[in-house]
Amino acid sequence: MVYNATQKIIKAHLVKGEMITGSEIAIKIDQTLTQDSTGTMAYIQFEAMGIDKVKTKRSVAYIDHNILQTGPENADDHLYIQTVAKKHGIYFSKPGNGICHQVHLERFGVPGETLLGSDSHTPTGGGIGMIAVGAGGLDVAVAMGGGEYYITMPKIVKVDLVGKLSPWVSAKDIILELLRRLTVKGGVNKIFEYGGDGLKTLSVPERATITNMGAELGATTSIFPSDEITYEFLKAQGRQSDYVELKADKGAVYDEIIRIDLCKIQPLVACPHSPDKVVLVSSLKDMKVDQVLIGSCTNSSYVDMMKVSKILKGKTIPEEISLSIAPGSKQVLSMLSKEGGLSDMIDAGARILESACGPCIGMGQAPSTDAVSLRTFNRNFKGRSGTVSANVYIVSPEVAVASALTGYITDPRELGEAIKVDMPEKFTVNDNLIINPAEDGKDIEVKRGPNIKPFPKAEELKENVQGKVLTKLGDNITTDDIMPSNAKLLPFRSNIPYLSEFCLTPCDENFPSKAKEQGGGIIVAGANYGQGSSREHAALAPLYLGVKAVIAKSFARIHKANLINNAIIPLVFIDVNDYEDISFMDELIIEDVANQIRKGIVIVKNITKGSEYNTLPEVTMREQDMLIFGGLINLMKNKKKDGE
Repeated sequence: MVYNATQKIIKAHLVKGEMITGSEIAIKIDQTLTQDSTGTMAYIQFEAMGIDKVKTKRSVAYIDHNILQTGPENADDHLYIQTVAKKHGIYFSKPGNGICHQVHLERFGVPGETLLGSDSHTPTGGGIGMIAVGAGGLDVAVAMGGGEYYITMPKIVKVDLVGKLSPWVSAKDIILELLRRLTVKGGVNKIFEYGGDGLKTLSVPERATITNMGAELGATTSIFPSDEITYEFLKAQGRQSDYVELKADKGAVYDEIIRIDLCKIQPLVACPHSPDKVVLVSSLKDMKVDQVLIGSCTNSSYVDMMKVSKILKGKTIPEEISLSIAPGSKQVLSMLSKEGGLSDMIDAGARILESACGPCIGMGQAPSTDAVSLRTFNRNFKGRSGTVSANVYIVSPEVAVASALTGYITDPRELGEAIKVDMPEKFTVNDNLIINPAEDGKDIEVKRGPNIKPFPKAEELKENVQGKVLTKLGDNITTDDIMPSNAKLLPFRSNIPYLSEFCLTPCDENFPSKAKEQGGGIIVAGANYGQGSSREHAALAPLYLGVKAVIAKSFARIHKANLINNAIIPLVFIDVNDYEDISFMDELIIEDVANQIRKGIVIVKNITKGSEYNTLPEVTMREQDMLIFGGLINLMKNKKKDGE
């Protein structure tokens, strides 16, 4: 048998099922990662399982999201995560050590292994040859406890890269080109595997930029082979012993093949308010810029930062431009400092931010009213920046710094001869902000601040599900829309009762009060409901408010899984025209719901209008059990009781 690289890893980790596209499989997870925005809840759920020590090869808890400490809440959560990590065998990356995906690539990623992370950009690890998948915190908690991770076996798409990028064109432009072609829905239930002779021209950080933003395609994950370039990166990190060669067999088969001629790609930009609204940078050359931000898990590597510093050297940004730069890790920041790049940035007028997610997740640096903000980030959803009226554009570091210097969106090719920065032969390694777990954690006291509240528990499915349509939403509703996560709300990610007061308010400011008045109900939505972040708070807050089902034209993968994990029924319209027939506050009922779910067609009756709608639950046998028993935790308890 011949296998592609993706199949090789899945086959080596397959616990249940067969590698047949569209069927459910379960894989063993080698590594997990969490960040503090989702981590607190994941560890509360892990503790609820009663397991003494994680069963993975390596689990790491990162502090990179809730960095601003304007009250005790964030610091309390950090202390909780640090102590629970110490107790249960989890490595702890302290605040200041860097962004989880950047640090994990540098210090922990291992080719050929599986990684599950409670962050949608976990596929960054595919840049080093891992099957790295973003998931909800509960799925990560189960994996830490030794449980397998279930997914629908995706299609495997080969992206054949040929040729070489032109000067001033970067890896960011490659993934923007894919988004331009495929849209934010183009990768659903797919894994993108990169190949072709163009591979040898891309470093591991460049590959990671591409796999990172594969999340914006809706992909399950993306992966590059592990080759001599991977080996050189690991060797430079002092981790050559982690190297394993991984490549597709000759004659390997793919479900689809996409060809990208790197020579033909030009600098690109994603326009507001979606990563797939991609146009040529040159088409926007007269647009004035107010703010430029460089960093995030997408573009904060050593090479990205040194390139920016060299372009800025000896120059000054215009007085009307605000430029902020966030190196992705302590390693990057330290090397910038030692090599003089940091002073070049500062001398040019840049503000240097902490090595953290920061403005990418709305934690500071909100632009001014109606501002044009250029960011090297991965998402530009409306309001995510903290300023609803701002227009956010996604660009490469080269476009960002060129535009910062001119004050207008600028094609970097106008700057003249391209700046070249080589990968270092040896990175500066100092892991003193990574705390090892205790050998025996039984005497470690877990510190819990007053903001940490129990997570809402789902109940076993009742015979009938009935409720009013609490809100009717359009297409591409994001998890930022469902559960806002700005700087004011991030400190309360361990407090679902408080967060629920803001659930869906960007789309419907009265949603929480309506849900309470009606004792819960049903949400109706358009296509790609729940795209974006992996945050399971977008399922937990509706659960707390009594939401029983979501009926949509289609769902984003991670959010659908989070709904099922928490026993909120996801239903897909068979006839999308039925969406038009439903109105706000219509009374809906699903009778004998468990049997209907088992049969695979669920009839939703509109009592108000006297109509009926055929819907698909689109769930596996295991997910059927989850919905019927009341979510993943209840299913696990039931299986434990039955001795399975």
